[in-house]
Amino acid sequence: MAQGFLQSFNNDITVCSAGTEPAPVINEKAVAVMMEAGIDISNHKPEPVKKYAGEYWDYVITVCDDARETCPVFTGSVKKMLHIGFEDPSKVSGTDEFIMSEFRRIRDQIREEFLRFYEEIVKM
Repeated sequence: MAQGFLQSFNNDITVCSAGTEPAPVINEKAVAVMMEAGIDISNHKPEPVKKYAGEYWDYVITVCDDARETCPVFTGSVKKMLHIGFEDPSKVSGTDEFIMSEFRRIRDQIREEFLRFYEEIVKM
């Protein structure tokens, strides 16, 4: 979701998303709630973070506490490492209605925090 929002703020920036233990396919609930926000992430594919570890990045941002603990070190190839943490909505249990409400709540938090990051840091 963070990748979708960041890319929607500016198509001229390169934004990639990866996980320490990526799922085989993108979560359908994430796709649905992002579509509600007007952003289509259905073509995104979960990638392993190791795919990007050797590349140069202005920013590497961890978004889940699990990733913060297990993210590989990007020494020498990253200007700034940041953590902008959120609960992982895919780990929520309960009724479908409750799970979707949590996906929406976390989606909105992600949009707010990444818009702030974009406007205060990237855009400058």
